[in-house]
Amino acid sequence: MFVPLTPLEFRDRAEKLFAKKIGVIDGDQQFTYAQFGARTHRLANALRALGLAQGARVSFITANTHQLLEAYFGVLEAGGILNPINIRQSPRDIAYILDHAGSQFLFFHDDFLPLVRAIKDAAPTLRAFVVMEGAGGDIATHEYDALLASASAEYHPPAIDENDIAELFYTSGTTGKPKGAAITHRALYLHAYNVALGMRLSDTDVVLHIVPLFHVNGWGTPQFLTLVGGTHVMLRKVDPAIILEQIQRHKVTRLFGVPTVFNLLLNLPDFDRYDVSSLKVINLGGAPSAPALVKAIQERFGCLCFVGYGLTETTPILTAAWPKAHLAHESAEEKIRRQTKTGYPLPGVTLRVVDADDNDVQPDGKQIGEIVVHSNVVMEGYYRDPDATRNAIRDGWFHTGDMAVVDDEGYVLIVDRSKDIIISGGENISSVEIENCLYAHPKIFECAVVAVPDEKWGETPNALVVLKPGETATAEEIIAYCKANLAGYKVPKSVEFRDALPKGGTGKILKANLREPYWQGMDQRVH
Repeated sequence: MFVPLTPLEFRDRAEKLFAKKIGVIDGDQQFTYAQFGARTHRLANALRALGLAQGARVSFITANTHQLLEAYFGVLEAGGILNPINIRQSPRDIAYILDHAGSQFLFFHDDFLPLVRAIKDAAPTLRAFVVMEGAGGDIATHEYDALLASASAEYHPPAIDENDIAELFYTSGTTGKPKGAAITHRALYLHAYNVALGMRLSDTDVVLHIVPLFHVNGWGTPQFLTLVGGTHVMLRKVDPAIILEQIQRHKVTRLFGVPTVFNLLLNLPDFDRYDVSSLKVINLGGAPSAPALVKAIQERFGCLCFVGYGLTETTPILTAAWPKAHLAHESAEEKIRRQTKTGYPLPGVTLRVVDADDNDVQPDGKQIGEIVVHSNVVMEGYYRDPDATRNAIRDGWFHTGDMAVVDDEGYVLIVDRSKDIIISGGENISSVEIENCLYAHPKIFECAVVAVPDEKWGETPNALVVLKPGETATAEEIIAYCKANLAGYKVPKSVEFRDALPKGGTGKILKANLREPYWQGMDQRVH
């Protein structure tokens, strides 16, 4: 028997088997899975009534709301393609995305009315504007709850081709125009099973959605958590006190997030006021993590912490550094070191680290190569961009651009993005290794290391440092600390102190923005 693979199956399963369970919590609003399922059916029928045709793109501009979670299933049930918009993008990039995707329907939260008003005329294909939780000014043609109330909750199962595009996510566009990663029903379905098995999820899990659902590492969660009947807790604003309050209030069991968010939590003065004993697992991703951070999280939160890895183009999660049982004899220090690595592939993912000739590097933890991936979770391609697709997917392997080493247990460790490797006097230097060293310094709150021009060596490492509140330090002190813990050629040649570092939508430090001013007016770096 052939049954097309679609994530709608997960919603159907939860709606039937966990009907009476609270499946979605958004502030003071709570929905059982039966109620959640009915709302997604109403959304699907409302979109059909608005004239949605098979394959039409439906865009959302909102924070982590229950409406966006409903769209992950309702839009697909209607036969549309969901396109969540990164609200941290510039208005110009958002207008480009809407136009490039050819979006016909735009759902937006009333908080973003000024943004929608600014981009409205730059997206001529839009035919309906649906506002959430507000009047929508002079822009809205429909209101979300009224639209759902006007539609039936009857379920009309759609005809699904598992190879059809289900979701369309655009990259950040830091190296050019944003590119749309086209994710199929099949990829979403298999990714959910990969994660549920590899991360050992169950209906006992309660996940607080720290990562925005419009961002990499955020959009896989609606499927795999619904698959197992877990509980979704929506977080509309990343605020340390709110996060800890939500953990305590809803007995959250798992968190996924970038290192900077957990750094903020650990440094919250009244952290000990909150009960976080319900937490079982914290999974770090989106940026490199330091062993000192993983150790501090485990000690402070009292739960397992490890790193994972994924990309926009891979649905997204590929690896997890979940501890292996047969390595339980290793020292506490060695366990932390492994848990801080990028991890080993989830079930369903074939991952290699290859040299310039596409040969596997030695599993010695030293030879650097590029991570390439062969899996059903890899995107169909970049939407309406065959050249970029051919450049990224070659001979059946997706080339990530992430440079890494691999050890004899198959744990991969990303040492840098290819563009972030610092080549000084012919030596390859990992900015991540230097950052990990700096994060172990007791006075440093956060940091980034970037290449800066140097007449003698071509380029050298420069450390940009934010100190913890009330702390003082000198550049000489930081450099001396690095000299005591790093090989001489890896030590930053300069240190600059900043009040803050620029961050993207998830809190990831934007190293490209930090590096650019040093290279203005110079020939572009070539690696």
